Amino acid sequence: MSGVLNTVDQRTNLVGENRLELLLFSLNSRQIFAINVFKVKEVIKLPPLTKMPGSHYHITGVASLRGESVPVIDLRSAIGFPPSTLESPEENLIITEYNRSTQGFLVGQVRNIVNTAWTEIQPPPTSAGRANYLTAITQIKEGDEKQIVEIIDVEKVLAEIIDYDVSISEGVLDEELASEMVGRTILIVDDSSTARAQVKGTLSQLGLNIIECVMV
Repeated sequence: MSGVLNTVDQRTNLVGENRLELLLFSLNSRQIFAINVFKVKEVIKLPPLTKMPGSHYHITGVASLRGESVPVIDLRSAIGFPPSTLESPEENLIITEYNRSTQGFLVGQVRNIVNTAWTEIQPPPTSAGRANYLTAITQIKEGDEKQIVEIIDVEKVLAEIIDYDVSISEGVLDEELASEMVGRTILIVDDSSTARAQVKGTLSQLGLNIIECVMV
């Protein structure tokens, strides 16, 4: 465990050709979940939390980290499991940065980091339904057996908690440049349908023709 906590920041700087690094963790069962290490800033043991009256019901509280107030999201309840009781010694906080905001995800045991090829990443089964919180699944070897790893769509979790404004503020974009964009075609690639929708919602205001593609 200490090795994971000490090396996450270093591993986020590694870039492999057509490869993906995943941080593996558990929630409330033996099932293994993962998120992309690229968006992880650090992993720490759960610090004291301050309650926020009136906050979203998936936000457990706020952690003070080196002078910064970081909202803590209970990832268990956010994806449909019973909420955390905050009593387990295995409670950990994964600090991430998405859409220029920093937040912590409350999880259980943090296992390790795995480096895998994109060819090993598969879309979730269609039987999981459209309401699931997965971008993809993969497999890792556990002893003599293979274990399924579910990769969480963090953007979808955040979008249900935080109201993102995809509008383009007046004066942000040069008018001459904006006129050059009308009618051009742009390709959006991301494994998260929520992230693609956010990007599409912004770029569609510029008169662009948009093609979407899934990474998995």
